[in-house]
Amino acid sequence: MTDAAPVSLPVPKPPLLKVENLKAYLYLKRGVVRAVDGVDLEVAEGETLGIVGESGSGKTMTSLSMLRLLPKPSGRIVEGSITLDGTDLVQLSEDEMAQNWRGRRISMVSQDPLTSLNPVFSIGDQVGAPFRYHKLAKGRGAVRQAVEAVLARVRIPSPAKRIDDYPHQFSGGMRQRVVTAMAIACSPRLLIADEPTSALDVTIQVQMMELFRELQRDSGLGIIMITHDLGVAAGICHRIAVMYAGRVVESGDVREIFRNPVHPYTRGLLNSIPHLGRKRRRLEAIVGQPPSLIDPPHGCRFAARCPRKMARCDDYPPQFEVSTGHSAACWLAEPRP
Repeated sequence: MTDAAPVSLPVPKPPLLKVENLKAYLYLKRGVVRAVDGVDLEVAEGETLGIVGESGSGKTMTSLSMLRLLPKPSGRIVEGSITLDGTDLVQLSEDEMAQNWRGRRISMVSQDPLTSLNPVFSIGDQVGAPFRYHKLAKGRGAVRQAVEAVLARVRIPSPAKRIDDYPHQFSGGMRQRVVTAMAIACSPRLLIADEPTSALDVTIQVQMMELFRELQRDSGLGIIMITHDLGVAAGICHRIAVMYAGRVVESGDVREIFRNPVHPYTRGLLNSIPHLGRKRRRLEAIVGQPPSLIDPPHGCRFAARCPRKMARCDDYPPQFEVSTGHSAACWLAEPRP
């Protein structure tokens, strides 16, 4: 009798994107703005991570750091790593980022499609720019064919006819689809969508969310969805990271965050959302203003606005594990002996 061979366990896949201790500062005359101050994030292949928070919490600056597109000359990544497919983007030169990574493997859908599109160039010229720059199609005919294909992919009707139209001839929802087409033209591995539905009405928002799901199903695309709309995050995201004053204060599975929010800031965001069928006289508001990121407090940055502030909040809390995959930087989450 021979011993049975041991069962081999599947080797866990490394995350598509891993951001560790990312710090990105803006060096201004009035002081140093700690816009991103120690952010840790992970995105798996085929996963959507939602980054939520108030305006000024550092969501967009985090995404611009990943693309190495911080405002010049004031913006700098001062610490941390951004590892995409095993390569630390922080260590790459600008030429390497532009030629081999930005647009090719990581791209972005910006918040306002009207300001992202040049009004004097046709849609075909602008969507064709990534194909020409990265030399993915040679010759006018090949570029035009590639543009028509990607416009069809984002569900623009009659792409062969609309390819010569200009941005002002498209509705807001169609312009957002054009910007999305530009972002996915080179089949990137990671797509960052910065408030892609904020300027759209509800029915078009639903269509855009379904479009992102289809793109993800077809290609295994990793998506970072930046939004202040928790309803949008609940509808499309697998996990959520809540940012406040340049830091991630809570992260976890989307259902866990909605059912068991731990950080008072996360609870405040959820309590400010109206719910159909639930009677409530007034929505709850988070009182006060976020702290200055030029001179942030030493302890918890939400303490001045927190209804559950205690003496320990004078020291900044570490990330405590609430449950598997769910953590919060709050002393309320500290395990009790």
